[in-house]
Amino acid sequence: MRKIFSLIFVCFFAFSHAQELNCKVTVNYDKITNVNTQIFKNLEVSLNDFVNKTAWTEKTYKDNEKISCNIFITLNSFDSNNFEASIQVQSSRPIYNSSLSSPVLNINDKDFNFQYIEFQNLFYNPNSYDSNLVSTIAFYSYIILGVDAESFALDSGTPFFQSAQEIVSLAAASGGKGWSQSEKTQNRYYLINDLMSTTFKPYREAMFQYHFEGMDNMSKDLKTSKETIANAINTLSQLHAVRPNAYLTRIFFDAKADEIVSIFSGGPSVPIDGLVDKLSKISPINASKWTNVKF
Repeated sequence: MRKIFSLIFVCFFAFSHAQELNCKVTVNYDKITNVNTQIFKNLEVSLNDFVNKTAWTEKTYKDNEKISCNIFITLNSFDSNNFEASIQVQSSRPIYNSSLSSPVLNINDKDFNFQYIEFQNLFYNPNSYDSNLVSTIAFYSYIILGVDAESFALDSGTPFFQSAQEIVSLAAASGGKGWSQSEKTQNRYYLINDLMSTTFKPYREAMFQYHFEGMDNMSKDLKTSKETIANAINTLSQLHAVRPNAYLTRIFFDAKADEIVSIFSGGPSVPIDGLVDKLSKISPINASKWTNVKF
């Protein structure tokens, strides 16, 4: 009976819940002065419409079935419809049998330059590269969909990652920043390349272990769930052993560090030897947070 329930749960959430977006796009233009700010406000409206009204999949879902996410765009400079900016992408997913949600993604991409003419229509064509603005937003929309799906069923994010990879292939020829393997190793090219690589499979395995096998069972068995989440961190350590300081590892902890501290700072004790040392080794940037982890 438990196996049947699990199968139904996986199918429902992996193939129904994680299909469309409930996204808030915010455009911050505090750094831009002596310019009519209406174009930035219209850009924000256009992007919200684009993300939330585009049919990223072939199915239609109710509002309460959509993925909660945020896209923050910080404008650094603006000149003649040319924008230099950074983009931060965040998403979360519900915890089963709870009113709470768990952060899934927190990506900060500093190489986001684009052109935008006020009131221009934003339309995504999967078969062509039309603009860096459209391609980047579409790329991260599929990343959100794919990683969310992985948190419910292992390998269920592959179709979304394939769509993101196709966007990279088309955009690379544009010469825009963030799409090329010849640039720094923490960009959009390497993000999707790593997600599709068997070398980085432990990341996808850890996402499934952490969320579906761990977080979603907390209301039933908190101690066992904490142990499962610790095992997910052990899975990530396998990736660290092969690829230290991997981009996907950083992305994982950028989203999960505070939650991990919260999970292991209260409730039933879980005697997992070496977890703090392992966390400190995998994600040294969060070393000060790991000192709050207790067993």
